[in-house]
Amino acid sequence: MRTEPGAQADPARDTITLDGRRLEAAAPRTYLLLNKPRGYVTSRTDPGGRPVVLDLIRHVRARVFPVGRLDYDTEGLLLLTDDGPLANYLLHPRYEIPRVYEAEVEGHVRDADLARWRRGVVLDDGVAVPRSVRVLRRAGATATWLELTFAEGRNREVRRYAQGLGHPVRRLRRIAFGPLRLGDLASGHSRPLRPAELADLNRLRG
Repeated sequence: MRTEPGAQADPARDTITLDGRRLEAAAPRTYLLLNKPRGYVTSRTDPGGRPVVLDLIRHVRARVFPVGRLDYDTEGLLLLTDDGPLANYLLHPRYEIPRVYEAEVEGHVRDADLARWRRGVVLDDGVAVPRSVRVLRRAGATATWLELTFAEGRNREVRRYAQGLGHPVRRLRRIAFGPLRLGDLASGHSRPLRPAELADLNRLRG
């Protein structure tokens, strides 16, 4: 019996008890990065019978859930985990975790227009102001690709913001969430978080 202060137990060899009851070792948490395609609902189930993001990870045995939401027509980075405290931290407005998007919007957005985009737009639930916005490329006068960073995660915020500026979104993809980056992960595919990515998340929440 090891009872001295600072003694460490090995769950693989030692039996740990408290008041005569055996304590089981905590199960390891699961952290997945998914490249969500368009046409999937970000929930565990859908009353309308539409495909849900969990359909894409049927091989995963852990009971994970999506951290936040991406619209049905929005694609890109989605974190899934069974770590509730981490999810609560990442979604809490107080911590302003940045979300980075690539958006194809209708019309020609000039460099001179960006000052107006950076001032923000008044929406029905408050002012939406991006942390940053820049032009990635243009398709003549018909469309412009922008990179936009927001830190609130409000419902359909990017789409409503662009609509308010007269440039409806044609396509929207999230490429980063906090320290996580989508990279070259194929659409519809997922992978476990790398140790360095998980360490970055843990440092983020202290």
